[in-house]
Amino acid sequence: MKIMRCPLNGARNITEFVCGGEVKPLLGADPDPRALGRSIYFERNRAGLVWEWWMHVPSAYWFIARRDTRTDEIVRTLTFEEFTAEQVAAREEPVLS
Repeated sequence: MKIMRCPLNGARNITEFVCGGEVKPLLGADPDPRALGRSIYFERNRAGLVWEWWMHVPSAYWFIARRDTRTDEIVRTLTFEEFTAEQVAAREEPVLS
């Protein structure tokens, strides 16, 4: 049985979760229509470590997970607040989609 740690509910069976796709940069208030289309309909689909949105279905709780797409291993999970704080601390451009 594969287990995933939810920041709110703790360790749970992976069948209780749904992936919401990769975390993408916020486009701004008035994005170019082509950029908006690419952001909505296209995924990078990279091999390796990616940040993804996940939801714990029974509680409808959304959070962010770091997953290795080559091995399907969930490396870590974070609340949105923890994820944003880490990015600010690392002086990265915030990814907020």
